Amino acid sequence: MSDQYPPSQDPQQGQPYPPQGQPYAPQGQPYPQYQGQPGAGAPPAPPRPSSIANAVKLMYAGAALSALGVLVGLLTVGGLKDDIEESVRAEDPNASQDVIDAAFTFSLALVFVMGALGVALWLWMAWKNGQGRSWARVVATVLGGLNVVFTLLSLGQPGLSGLAVVVNLLSVVLAVVILVLLWKKESTAFYEGVTRSRQLY
Repeated sequence: MSDQYPPSQDPQQGQPYPPQGQPYAPQGQPYPQYQGQPGAGAPPAPPRPSSIANAVKLMYAGAALSALGVLVGLLTVGGLKDDIEESVRAEDPNASQDVIDAAFTFSLALVFVMGALGVALWLWMAWKNGQGRSWARVVATVLGGLNVVFTLLSLGQPGLSGLAVVVNLLSVVLAVVILVLLWKKESTAFYEGVTRSRQLY
């Protein structure tokens, strides 16, 4: 058995055989790397352009604005309760105080839930768009468009305080500016570069 070569050695060159599925490499040269192999890698992610950096900052500002909207809602609780009672009485003049209180509690909880959801969405979009995820830009565009439409519709609601109107208008302006930044040419190049960097070669 002494005249047999080890199974991992080339009997002619005395070098290790290549891993299974790879072609033979001349002696002294490294074996090539192919798609899907560890170390083959992908091009590095491009740096974040100023348009994306500014959009992310404004998204954080949008989160703060949503939190401010919740605070404004709390400051105008008295007016909200009066409006709810008036609305309930208009539909049912014999409605009990318990019914009015329940409607007020539900409305107050809705303010909190919608405010918290708004803050969470702003922060989520800032995080994912900052990472250059293309799907996040699409989601941000849809959410931004809905924000503009629903905010403008809410401006006609009775009982809306002046401070609430200002907050809502700022939210609209913020959404429009962010969408413009996300769809700038350098932003598109950033999203495409990040997508390529996440692919295996």
